[in-house]
Amino acid sequence: MSDAYDKNLAWHFMRIKKEDRQKRRGHNSFVLWFTGLSGSGKSTLASCVEEKLFSMGIATYVLDGDNVRLGLNKDLGFSQQDRTENIRRIGEVSKLFIDAGIVTLTAFISPYKSDRQLVRSLLEEGEFIEIYTKCSIEACEKRDPKGFYKLARQGKISDFTGISSPYQPPRQPEITIDTELQSADEGADDIIQYLIKHEYLTR
Repeated sequence: MSDAYDKNLAWHFMRIKKEDRQKRRGHNSFVLWFTGLSGSGKSTLASCVEEKLFSMGIATYVLDGDNVRLGLNKDLGFSQQDRTENIRRIGEVSKLFIDAGIVTLTAFISPYKSDRQLVRSLLEEGEFIEIYTKCSIEACEKRDPKGFYKLARQGKISDFTGISSPYQPPRQPEITIDTELQSADEGADDIIQYLIKHEYLTR
């Protein structure tokens, strides 16, 4: 985009506000940001949480790492720069979903603390709930549902998180689910209880 266009852009405020949409839906909107190594159970846990929320009448949507890379972010690779752009775009999409009054669940490795902090900074206080799907690299490799760890060990995949690219675990996530010790259903129940306790599911 040229500088001439860029300098003349302005956010267009709509008559219907986020608070109006939340009131209509009967609950707050926020993002549940699942982060963890490949194979740690992010997508499985996010799907389980969504199912429980949906059954409670909560408006939800899951943004899954693979699904987004097959569409919106299919032009991005896995270099650090592309990973950062991947997360930045998801942060902006999540912000729009929150404005629409929808509880958004995102399942992305999101390996860098700075990227996750950037997304948190895009949102209002309390709208970013970081969920660390804790799982050792050994357990993730044993699961290896897509065969990526094996390929990474063979040098056939570069920039693979946990092998040839770093993962920076959250220091103080709102929620930690140890997927080596808890089933997806148990972890989802813990997350639902957190949301109930902190009054996220009411308006």
